[in-house]
Amino acid sequence: MQVQLKMANAICQSLRSPMRRLAGLRRACPISTSVVHNETILVKNNDEFVSKVMNSDKPVIVNFHADWCEPCKILTPKLKELIEPLSNLDLAVVDVEDNADLVHTFEVKAVPAVIAIKNGIIVDKFIGLVDADMITGLIDRMAGKKDTKDSA
Repeated sequence: MQVQLKMANAICQSLRSPMRRLAGLRRACPISTSVVHNETILVKNNDEFVSKVMNSDKPVIVNFHADWCEPCKILTPKLKELIEPLSNLDLAVVDVEDNADLVHTFEVKAVPAVIAIKNGIIVDKFIGLVDADMITGLIDRMAGKKDTKDSA
């Protein structure tokens, strides 16, 4: 019982102290900022978002996520896996804890939230962990492919 109480207190304390959690994220960041065929953009601030996402020549799938979000831990690696081989589509990862202004601007109410941006315009979005067909359909549309394999 004492161990469970200590664990519960530790979890509550970590939720109350985002600066401690952010410090931990800096040490063990599992998301790379470059990949073989395209770019995975780890958004650090609003200016970087504007320059690398809104002004991108390529369509960008923006993944709003949080380190504490269990569905995010499934979706983020899956998006990376599916988008990485594509040369005409980028993935931007926005940590909601680090980017409150972007969360407010895009009215992100829950994570994971995925927004598809093409030529600086939001063209599609979904919230939560959705089925694989919806994810691949979005990626195919954004990459300019027709929905030949999986039509939703």
